[in-house]
Amino acid sequence: MHNDITNEKGRIDWWIVLLYLIFVVAGWLNIYAASFDLENAVSLFDLSGRAGMQLVWIGSSLVIAFAIMKIEPRFFDSFTVLFYTLGIIVLLITLAVAPDIKGSRSWLVIGPVRLKPAEFMKFIVALAIAKVFSRHDFKLMKTRNLFLVMSIILAPTLIVILQSETGTALVYLSLFIVLYREGLPGGIIFTGLAMIVYFVVGLKFSEEEIGIFSRGEVYTIVIIIIFTAGMVWSYVKRKRVIQVILGIAGSIFLVSFLLSYTGWINVDYGISAILSLGLITLYLLFLSFRYWKRIYLLMAVFAVGSFVFLESVEYVFDDVLQHHQRQRIKVTLGMEEDLLGAGYHIGQSKIAIGSGAFRGKGYLNGTQTKLKYVPEQDTDFIFCTIGEEQGFIGSSAVLILFLMFILRLIFLAERQKTVFGRVYGYGVVSIFVFHLIVNLGMVLGLTPVIGIPLPFFSYGGSSLWGFTIL
Repeated sequence: MHNDITNEKGRIDWWIVLLYLIFVVAGWLNIYAASFDLENAVSLFDLSGRAGMQLVWIGSSLVIAFAIMKIEPRFFDSFTVLFYTLGIIVLLITLAVAPDIKGSRSWLVIGPVRLKPAEFMKFIVALAIAKVFSRHDFKLMKTRNLFLVMSIILAPTLIVILQSETGTALVYLSLFIVLYREGLPGGIIFTGLAMIVYFVVGLKFSEEEIGIFSRGEVYTIVIIIIFTAGMVWSYVKRKRVIQVILGIAGSIFLVSFLLSYTGWINVDYGISAILSLGLITLYLLFLSFRYWKRIYLLMAVFAVGSFVFLESVEYVFDDVLQHHQRQRIKVTLGMEEDLLGAGYHIGQSKIAIGSGAFRGKGYLNGTQTKLKYVPEQDTDFIFCTIGEEQGFIGSSAVLILFLMFILRLIFLAERQKTVFGRVYGYGVVSIFVFHLIVNLGMVLGLTPVIGIPLPFFSYGGSSLWGFTIL
């Protein structure tokens, strides 16, 4: 066993090392391009500039990487609980003592250096999940085990949300992808995705009232009914049940439409929608007691829970989210334009990327970035510099390299000989995939601006250290 560990320690995947080096060098060059000042140009190596400081972070990251390679693999397994405990304590200390920086209390200021503990918690949470899954005879769907794993993920998530770092907190939730790989039923993942749909649709059309509910709520209730019928088809495959569910909803809405169209009664479609959902829920409860099948009860709970979540959307949006977060979501959903306010980042980002055309304007020749039209262009919006100066060709090359990187990580995770290694590997994949999707979605206006850096490219020591350790 010792020989196996020693041999495994000596195996370095040089493809990952090569891609890592390409990313950090390309990121360094693009940070220089994004922060380049036409009037006060400094050298790539000048420590007074962003690129010079990033070079320091790159050098220290290489030292960290080399040190990790020299550590026995079992060290991480043995000390995971200690890492997690210390990580939670540091997050709580940060929440208590960190200064307010751009509306967030997530940075520990130590002299001239600022560190963001939430970045390091990403790999710690991935290790903690891997540690739990590597227990002997561990089964995820045991209530105690599922509660433990969810608690490991949600504890730092809630603390980071209190630090007003919603974007980073969402990264931890991406680790639920690992749970799906390790046996979490697809229905739970589907429920999470359904909630996103409810939030978007319910909010998008929330401003027009059509009775007791808004148009968005009525639309969402119809979606809940369709999703419920879809779950019946997936788990029960009984056409008769699906026909009854769709028949109930179809009949009520058809009668409502005819009554309104003929002018006999001014029907409230909100009442029609909630009546349909209520009758369908009662029907599913009836089936669960008639056939003593828990699956029907779970579907009824899904329908009711979906409606409860829908009704909480307005409260969360108005009372939990901050003003700038609400504005960004509205701009993303097309509810507002606000090109001079919350939508300014996205508008300038699209202009910069679009102006790069097919071949780009050339290195250091980007006008949008050089004239500082794009805010945060060397951090969260670094991809704008790539798009403007390297064009479609350069942007595609970066995305292809990231695709190779992710596929290689999946390959490495699958070939691990231990559960600990496999679960941690998929944790790393989940975090990188989330960062890529959300960051690119931000700069293209497809997702709200929530402050997610592009791995290895965005300026910042904490994020680079965190990604290097991952």
